[in-house]
Amino acid sequence: MASGKSPWTAVLIVLAALIIGALLVGGWIRGVYNDLVAQQESTRAAWAQVENQLQRRYDLIPNYVETVKGYAKQETTIFTAIADARARIGGAANVPEKIAANNQLSSALSRLLVVVENYPNLRSSENFMRLQDELSGTENRIATERMRYNETVQRFNIRIRQFPANLVAGMFNFEPAVLFEAPSEAKEAPKVAF
Repeated sequence: MASGKSPWTAVLIVLAALIIGALLVGGWIRGVYNDLVAQQESTRAAWAQVENQLQRRYDLIPNYVETVKGYAKQETTIFTAIADARARIGGAANVPEKIAANNQLSSALSRLLVVVENYPNLRSSENFMRLQDELSGTENRIATERMRYNETVQRFNIRIRQFPANLVAGMFNFEPAVLFEAPSEAKEAPKVAF
């Protein structure tokens, strides 16, 4: 040997480099995985906040409907649509089904608000006005939580699609979260006739 170094020295250097490389890659994968888990949990927490507000609305609706029924007994199709939507919410098993059911309920409630406009005596009822204010406040809270949820989902979905994090997301089966989009009926203003 001209250089005086053992062939084992070169093997040890290569082996050390491979171990260090594997540790670096493993550390990077661990970091990306933990970041994805944290973002996924943030998405779940944001959805839980949306569900809290949806439950508040869900609890208010029976009182609201009963108050309107006292004045507008002939509007049975609206009351049936609301009852059906509430039943769908109770039977929804996952986030997309819950979103669809709540969008159906929002649509039925907007039709109920149009009906209310036809009954001036109802609008002058103190109990109805209190319920109307509570429902309106709840709808604003839902809108805020929906926005926060969608922002969190967007960050998570972007992260699992960006390279090289998408490699880790694919290895560990991270799936995109579902946005809570407004129903198509919400894009049209309700028509009120006096």
